Amino acid sequence: MEQLLQMVQEKALEYKSDRITSAADAYASLAEYACESKEHFLLITLDGASKVIEKRVIHIGTLNQSLVHPREVFRPAILDNAAGVIIAHNHPSGTLEASRADVQITQRLKDVAKLVGIELLDHVILSKHGYYSFSDEGIL
Repeated sequence: MEQLLQMVQEKALEYKSDRITSAADAYASLAEYACESKEHFLLITLDGASKVIEKRVIHIGTLNQSLVHPREVFRPAILDNAAGVIIAHNHPSGTLEASRADVQITQRLKDVAKLVGIELLDHVILSKHGYYSFSDEGIL
């Protein structure tokens, strides 16, 4: 477990292009949040070339829950003139399964993304055991 986290942190140090083109890139970019003791809901805004504009913590929740509203996600994305966004949150429990609430908020944010013209590229769940990608699983 510690070995995996160290490998991810090393990859994050090597990560110099600031382009995110996969869930693995997103995980490497946000690895520092994988082992947090509270849920952190995160946003990465991207330009049209998949270059990172900004990484933000949108909300810090409790041990097993983080409530987020679409306006908290899309306001900074609109202000950044983002072409796309990646959302992420950590699971302090270490589980890599998406909860029903995770699926529901992803769908809600996907609907809002269509309305505002910003592509929701992925929702990545981070943990000390790796990551789960809604995009890789065909949910997005």
